[in-house]
Amino acid sequence: MIGLLHQISSGIASGAIYASVSLALVMIYQATHHVNFAQGEMATLSTFVALTLIHAGVPFWGAFVITVVLSFGLGVAVERVLMRPVMNAPVLTSVGVFIGLLLIINALDGWIFGFTIKSFPSPFHSAHPLLGGLVSPHELGETGLTVVVLTLVWLFFRFTPLGLAMRAAAHNPSSARLCGINVSRMLGLGWGLAAAIGAAAGIMVAPVVFLDPNMMSGILLYAFAGALLGGIDSPLGAVIGGFVVGVLENIFGAYIVGTELKLTVALIIIVAVLLVKPAGLLGRAVQVRV
Repeated sequence: MIGLLHQISSGIASGAIYASVSLALVMIYQATHHVNFAQGEMATLSTFVALTLIHAGVPFWGAFVITVVLSFGLGVAVERVLMRPVMNAPVLTSVGVFIGLLLIINALDGWIFGFTIKSFPSPFHSAHPLLGGLVSPHELGETGLTVVVLTLVWLFFRFTPLGLAMRAAAHNPSSARLCGINVSRMLGLGWGLAAAIGAAAGIMVAPVVFLDPNMMSGILLYAFAGALLGGIDSPLGAVIGGFVVGVLENIFGAYIVGTELKLTVALIIIVAVLLVKPAGLLGRAVQVRV
């Protein structure tokens, strides 16, 4: 029983990271109707920047804030320079841009920072076990920080005029333009916010999985499974799906498929959702008249 509780608590900690990346994927999907395959690579690059700042003597939380701000700028730049010119292009053009961005950032990470695995410091330390030894200080800290970030994002979209304008631009760009909303600007802000959320997730997960250019590849797959499970067009569903995938991954990995095959859990979830309920748990089924 203790072992099961430990797996569930660890799964919640992992699910917090998956929920963050899932939310970033959904934010881009709502605005462009495409999945940003380079989301994980952008987060990895941000994490390398944070590690460089820490090694340069910047305190952890100072490096965290600076990296999140720089990542926001990176997201805006990607939207302006790469995605805006292909906004009205065929779907495969956008997919090609995403895949190309993934490969370029991955190669740049290795070229600039090296391909060796690097340890990343954790800001959460405690000499005593927490919650009866069920969770480590870092697991509890990363879960708490991620919940705070997700709550702030929800408050921003729910109660601020800028957040409401971004939601309107994502759901119905034509009507938003008629209401005087600058849809292009809102789209750039959405990309920046998604990149910032991904950077926070990367910094929090790096102390657990260690840092290398491919750090976020598996995490992106779990996050994609969470986004599909909750609903690829539902931010709340993405968050819930991320936590559910985190718990299922740990339980299945510990008791059914083994740690070496845990990644197959994400693939099974993706296939099952697409076959049984493509819209996800909280997503909307889109009907098109032809």
